[in-house]
Amino acid sequence: MRLSMRMFATLLLVVMCLLTNEMGGPIVVEGRTCLSQSHKFKGPCVSETNCASVCKSEGFHGGDCRGLRRRCFCTKHC
Repeated sequence: MRLSMRMFATLLLVVMCLLTNEMGGPIVVEGRTCLSQSHKFKGPCVSETNCASVCKSEGFHGGDCRGLRRRCFCTKHC
């Protein structure tokens, strides 16, 4: 009786691992992205490239133009 329960548990574990692999491969955990409005960017944010370069000069990884008022928000992994 004990051997059959152990065998069943092992088989169940193997099946669950196979199903997990079929459903999308390994699980990848993505980090969160933090936003902070740029302190050095002046005027409305029209160019994503300009925003990103100003944010990089402030020590961030990049930046995006956001919102109705088109402000430059810097991004980093947190």
